[in-house]
Amino acid sequence: MNKGWSFKTIHENTNDHGGYRNITIEIEGKNVYGTLRNESGVHRLVRISPFSSKDLRHTSFSMVEVIPKFEKSHKTQIRPEDIKVETSKSSGPGGQNVNKRETAVRVVHIPTNLAVHVESERSQAQNKEKAIQMLEAKLYKQQEEERKAKEKGMYISKTTQIEWGNQIRSYVLHPYKMVKDHRTDVETSQIEKVLNGELDEFIEAEKAL
Repeated sequence: MNKGWSFKTIHENTNDHGGYRNITIEIEGKNVYGTLRNESGVHRLVRISPFSSKDLRHTSFSMVEVIPKFEKSHKTQIRPEDIKVETSKSSGPGGQNVNKRETAVRVVHIPTNLAVHVESERSQAQNKEKAIQMLEAKLYKQQEEERKAKEKGMYISKTTQIEWGNQIRSYVLHPYKMVKDHRTDVETSQIEKVLNGELDEFIEAEKAL
């Protein structure tokens, strides 16, 4: 899936084992959102736990959320009284101001409890502006999903449980190797290629639904 896209990290929250509790990245390129939007959902990984001395199999889940990017000229629909802004010291790049000033910003939309955390920009004002843009995109996506569900006479939950049974795709590394998309039934044993970003087979099948 070599599209010539670029990306940068907006926010990351690491754990004590070299992994991530959550991470937000911004991908730049042609038709990024249109290509990746159906990757939103729960992804399930099955592997031998690297932390188990008995080589026990471990299942973990990740929630992926893909939202569009709105340009600065997009007129925001978020009322100032509907958001709560919190600041903290940034842990990302940004020069000498990092870890000295509270440049990282977390914005919460009070009516929906949706939140965005940004620390990629140099100033608190820039991080706040980007966070509000991302929050608006989250609200837009939520409203679009609710609209489509209503048209189909379906109920859409405000929250998705990150657990077995809700996954859209499974990545199994043990006792066999297989990636299977549970929406399209497309599967492959070439798991290393998939984990390195070759998702075209799954993306094209999802588009055809």
